[in-house]
Amino acid sequence: MAEAGAGTGAGGAGAAGRAPPPADPDMKGWLFKWTNYLKGYQRRWFVLSNGVLSYYRNQAEMAHTCRGTITLGGALIHTVDSCTFVISNGGTQTFHIKASNEVERQSWVTALELAKAKAIRAAESEEEEEAAANASGNTLSPEEAGAALTRELATRLDNLHTCAELIAKHGVGLQRTLADLDYPDEQVTEKATLFRIACNVMMNACAEYLQVAGAQGSRWSRLLQHEREQKQRLQEVVEQLARQHDTLEKSVNARPQSGSSRESEEEDDQEFHDAQDGGSTMAINSGEENSFIIKIPIKGNRRNSSSYNESSEDSETETVTETQQVLFVADQAGRGTLDAGQNTNENNEDSEKELIDGIIQTKLRKSHKNQSNGPIVRPHVTEVVPIGTMRQRRMRIPDKPNYPLNLWSIMKNCIGKELSKIPIPVNFSEPLSMLQRLTEEFEYSNILDIAARCTDPCEQLAYVAAFTVSSYATTSNRTGKPFNPLLGETFECDRMEDLGWRAISEQVSHHPPMVAQYCEGAAGWRCWQEFTMTSKFRGKYLQIIPLGSAYVEFDSTGNRYKWRKVTTTVHNIIVGKLWVDEHGDMEITGEGAASGIRCHLKYLPYSYFSKDTQRKVTGLVENPNGKPKWVIQGHWDTRIEIAPVTNTNLDSTVCKTGKFTTAWQRIMPPEDSDKYYNFTLLASQLNEMEDDVAPTDTRNRPDQRLMEVGKWNEANEEKLRLEEKQRAKRRRREAEAEEAAARREAPPPNSQPVWFTRQTAPAGATDTTAHVYNGDYWLCKERQDWSRCPDIY
Repeated sequence: MAEAGAGTGAGGAGAAGRAPPPADPDMKGWLFKWTNYLKGYQRRWFVLSNGVLSYYRNQAEMAHTCRGTITLGGALIHTVDSCTFVISNGGTQTFHIKASNEVERQSWVTALELAKAKAIRAAESEEEEEAAANASGNTLSPEEAGAALTRELATRLDNLHTCAELIAKHGVGLQRTLADLDYPDEQVTEKATLFRIACNVMMNACAEYLQVAGAQGSRWSRLLQHEREQKQRLQEVVEQLARQHDTLEKSVNARPQSGSSRESEEEDDQEFHDAQDGGSTMAINSGEENSFIIKIPIKGNRRNSSSYNESSEDSETETVTETQQVLFVADQAGRGTLDAGQNTNENNEDSEKELIDGIIQTKLRKSHKNQSNGPIVRPHVTEVVPIGTMRQRRMRIPDKPNYPLNLWSIMKNCIGKELSKIPIPVNFSEPLSMLQRLTEEFEYSNILDIAARCTDPCEQLAYVAAFTVSSYATTSNRTGKPFNPLLGETFECDRMEDLGWRAISEQVSHHPPMVAQYCEGAAGWRCWQEFTMTSKFRGKYLQIIPLGSAYVEFDSTGNRYKWRKVTTTVHNIIVGKLWVDEHGDMEITGEGAASGIRCHLKYLPYSYFSKDTQRKVTGLVENPNGKPKWVIQGHWDTRIEIAPVTNTNLDSTVCKTGKFTTAWQRIMPPEDSDKYYNFTLLASQLNEMEDDVAPTDTRNRPDQRLMEVGKWNEANEEKLRLEEKQRAKRRRREAEAEEAAARREAPPPNSQPVWFTRQTAPAGATDTTAHVYNGDYWLCKERQDWSRCPDIY
């Protein structure tokens, strides 16, 4: 059985790899590596060189076969116990290694940390040199590059000739020495002759390689020239489009408009009407000073403020016959106060104010919790809630400004680079961070509330599958890039009062970028995930491949489910309208009490020739015996339906189902949401300022706040300052690690997560490293003890 599990991943050289390290490695020696459950830990020869850790079965294999490699530039190094440590590269490649003693383990960990720091610094230096070369224009032409390559190959061949002559000379001397012996060993003589023949074969092969390389030089030059011409034509097309866009923009701005017509248009844009509810109507009009006027005609009998107490059934009632007017004045942070208009009865002013507050709160809760046109509704309290028990939240954010941007000047230097290393301005972003975007996945948490009440694990898994699909609902029209969180950045979202859940997220790693999140619901469920990704910009499209796993566990049954997200592709990056597609397979597996059941979801990719509607999702829930139990169908941007399987044929290829039920239906954003980044109601409230949050909370991030209020130039300057501050901290940590290595001391610990604890799974597990919530955040918030938070802003 080949070495698997914790063995070589996508970046390994494989059993047939021929990548021997240099002759002077940074460190080498025997260690024990986990192979599989049958063989356990096996003794292997490890070599650390140039930021790459390689291993072999023995030292003799170094000349021809490398069993596996792992690049340390983006790897995580964790110590398990006194002799064991783990090296993981984004979840796709992991080495479980055991040393003979603690001293040997510490020596290897120190060398690995130092090599990782050097690799990161070397990668940054290469990027800076590449940028400087592009800026100065000192690049070789294709002909010069081909000639330089041929000269280099010729030089290396001369060196091989010299080595071959020495080998031949010593081979002849060896044969003469053996011939002078009285009884020469014929086998030794034969091997010496074969050795000389092998040298000649090597020389012939090198000569042929040089000949082929020289012949291909002209072909390489033609290909390079063709690519340069294509790039030049593309640049001209993009620049022409930019000029046309600028001309159209100027012509539109120069079009005369009367002041009265503009004012009427603004008034039309700023007025919104809500649906009637119980005979009351609500009209919201946005004034110039960020205020809202709410007019609510109320007729008939009603109880006063004491009716909010359930025990006050005999409270005094009164009749209101006149329309009440309330002015809602909001400050810049989105918080507001209510001023009641003049009343015919001034003694009842306070009770009128509380009644209107309660109506507003009830309408907000109903609009967010109910599913449109669907049978599934989150159970919630229907009585009117007084103003003191629930926080007033904003309904939207400021409009997105229209700033011109030279797209090609930014994109031309981004092709082929990883997304997290591209200095993208805020013009391509939205005023939310990745921590907030992940929290936004709980917008339809009512599906988990329903799943928590299910007694059948297969039915429960069907609702969990619908919840996983709902997290992609807003990606259909949200093409802005979220802000990359800084190391140590956090985000809390406590919506336990109105939505029934609260979540805490933290950026726990910078190389590779990784987010840890924990969310708990009042209905008896807990959800956590560790999110990281790989991404590449390919010119025409951007592809994002999520890594890490997500989990949900239900307290009543102990059922736990695990899944991984599918691939996201953003099309028309340079020319055309941006659009997003979700595609791939998602496997949701049961663990714990639900072990054995599984759900397979298939996100069909977009196709011009498909007869089906686009963005389609299909799935099937199977019991531990592999028998279909539930069918799932729908679209990831609108709704998901589920139905129980009532009958199947012998091979389970044809299923007869019962009536389909709507498990999830999307609540469409407001009609004018395109003016503010296509945000939903929850998305508009995520970055709203709140008191008593941690100093590392995303709401306190200055560049994101400046972008939200429309100051993009200042936001770009602040973004560069924060990124440079983070790089300076990393350089200091690397310098301290080098100094510790020079003194033969253990390197200082890297920045550890504050609210999550790193844990390493047993050898052979799929997810080797996990960040587990330590339960301290909400306690520290209650005490307002933020002494553990780093200074990141």
